[in-house]
Amino acid sequence: MSKEVESFTDWLRDSAQVLHDNAAYLTELDSAIGDADHGANMDRGFGAVVAVLDETSFDTVDELLKKAGMTLVSKVGGASGPLYGTFFLRFGTALAGVKLTPAAIGEGLRAGVGGILARGKAEIGDKTMYDAWGPALDAYDTAVAGGGDLAAALTAAAEASAKGRDATVPLEARKGRASYLGERSVGHQDPGATSTTLLLESAARTLA
Repeated sequence: MSKEVESFTDWLRDSAQVLHDNAAYLTELDSAIGDADHGANMDRGFGAVVAVLDETSFDTVDELLKKAGMTLVSKVGGASGPLYGTFFLRFGTALAGVKLTPAAIGEGLRAGVGGILARGKAEIGDKTMYDAWGPALDAYDTAVAGGGDLAAALTAAAEASAKGRDATVPLEARKGRASYLGERSVGHQDPGATSTTLLLESAARTLA
């Protein structure tokens, strides 16, 4: 297993642990404005990814990420499985055959989030996971443009994601199940933006 495959494997395993540890919290957030299943779905999905990692070896990062994406799409109900699954599928596809520089990984992240947007059609301010992803991508690109290494770029992305997550609290939801609640969605943190931040914080710990 190459060092790069090992690092991305570590990220997926660490993410699975963090999502497991925060499953009840994510479901509590989702119970306020959604179907009360986000934590359980994410925990189950990433648990399935870890099961695949335990029995399969991967030669390249793109193969690893695409398999993780397909596993999430097939194993997770609700909106989160298709959205996160598409993210990893697109992320992996973008990394196929390229040298994994910080800039290339940034392009891969942006391609992955492009997959989320293609499915979810969200904009900043809609109170969705994109409120965390959008600022995270911009912060990542700014760090790389300023000469930052992968650690600096991922740390900047995670910090921006956390600010975006926190900024969902006062918003009224305009997309997804939460939008049915109208003004009653105000005052609640978006669960998808929360799980996005957990994934990016994990990436900053493991990929760098």
